[in-house]
Amino acid sequence: MTSEIRSIPRPLVRTNQWVIFSSVVTALLTGQIWILAIPLTAGLLGLIFNFNPIMRLAKLFLKKRPSDYIPEDHSQQQFNQGIAVVCLGLGLISFLLGWTVSGYIFTVMVGLASFIAILGFCIGCFILYQWKQYSYRRSLR
Repeated sequence: MTSEIRSIPRPLVRTNQWVIFSSVVTALLTGQIWILAIPLTAGLLGLIFNFNPIMRLAKLFLKKRPSDYIPEDHSQQQFNQGIAVVCLGLGLISFLLGWTVSGYIFTVMVGLASFIAILGFCIGCFILYQWKQYSYRRSLR
């Protein structure tokens, strides 16, 4: 009995990361904070309904079959998307409440994390790995 591991083609993950990064940069540079709602909404739809419109649109442009690309673990990407949604949501709410400093902190944090992921290091993956290590060590006691 084999269990299939769910994965997402890397180009779709990268597209989502680029949308997050570019939305954060554009929102902060223009002061049009509502732009943060774009990746926030896409991320929420992905988490709740397993339908991320950004990735679905990007899938139309794949030149090969999805299975021909380097796979990214679906559950890991859901964890990362959860972190991004929380940070984007807190950032947007902070700006709407006039809490500019916390708005910048949350949005810059998620923008930096998405850019660092584009460069090849996944901060969310590192956090999840450390959490699993901590949980495992704790279970040995």
